[in-house]
Amino acid sequence: MKHLKFIQVFALFAIVALYSCGDSSENKTTPPPPKVESVVAPDFSGDSAYAFIQKQVGFGPRVPNTPEHDACGEWLASELEKYGAEVVVQNFRARAFDGKLLELQNIIGQFNTKARSRVLLYAHWDTRPFADKDSVRVDVPIDGANDGGSGVGVLLEIARRLSLKPAEVGVDIIFFDGEDYGKPNGAPSMQTDYMDWCLGSQYWSQEPHRYGYRARYGILLDMVGAKDAEFNKEGTSMKHAPHVVRKVWTRAKELGYESRFLNEETPPTIDDNLFVSEFAGVPSANIVDYRMNVRTMGYGFFHHTHADNMDIIEVQTLQEVGETVLSVVYSER
Repeated sequence: MKHLKFIQVFALFAIVALYSCGDSSENKTTPPPPKVESVVAPDFSGDSAYAFIQKQVGFGPRVPNTPEHDACGEWLASELEKYGAEVVVQNFRARAFDGKLLELQNIIGQFNTKARSRVLLYAHWDTRPFADKDSVRVDVPIDGANDGGSGVGVLLEIARRLSLKPAEVGVDIIFFDGEDYGKPNGAPSMQTDYMDWCLGSQYWSQEPHRYGYRARYGILLDMVGAKDAEFNKEGTSMKHAPHVVRKVWTRAKELGYESRFLNEETPPTIDDNLFVSEFAGVPSANIVDYRMNVRTMGYGFFHHTHADNMDIIEVQTLQEVGETVLSVVYSER
């Protein structure tokens, strides 16, 4: 019996020890998983961006050297001022492909000017002086709702949101002039063809609004409002700023917009980001509607035609682009 009792006591001790070990294991403090920082960006309104485009189109075609162009320029500067930006207007002259002297304006809105770390957002605000891809009224200027109006509309809404909730970084919004005054197909040119285009960004890249201006990166919004728009990875952006493309496209995917921001690479294009990246040294990604399927490859049926009007603009497209860009900006510290 004594031997049996010893065994029973030993067994009881073992059971208690086992439970004690189990309790100690369960009570160990497990370090919490690392926090995933969420980006708290203000809401973006596609409806508001749409209204900003409609306002621009209401002025008429914004062709340099016309009253409509000048009136719209005054309005753009006043809108940026209304949202608290420090505004600089660069007035300059540039020679067009046909020798015409153009009176141009780059309109710059600076937010949080004391911040040394800055992000550059830009679009062009002028419109094509002729409909050289159309079959009717070829010599008549186009509305430019998408090509000219859409990028500006999204950026004005971003400016409005910056006024309500400032970003931690400095943000500069530029509306470049003279982007779309390049020569029509077959027309003679007085200079190298690619220098016909993007006159405003060429000027700013040589004469920035602030001496020694630097930005972490830039994002160009060009033709960002059409129904069924496809934003593939533009070739010039992939050459000069693949890390910026990756940043923007990754954020779009996180927001659920991967069906809009696609992964094919387009041919390199001549656009404002070429000059801002190469001449000014601000690596820039271009968000531009460029379709890669065989039947409609290129900028869409409406490009440089009279079909580029409010009928092709879609609020949902503006919403997805605006949310993506705004979220990228507010992720910067």
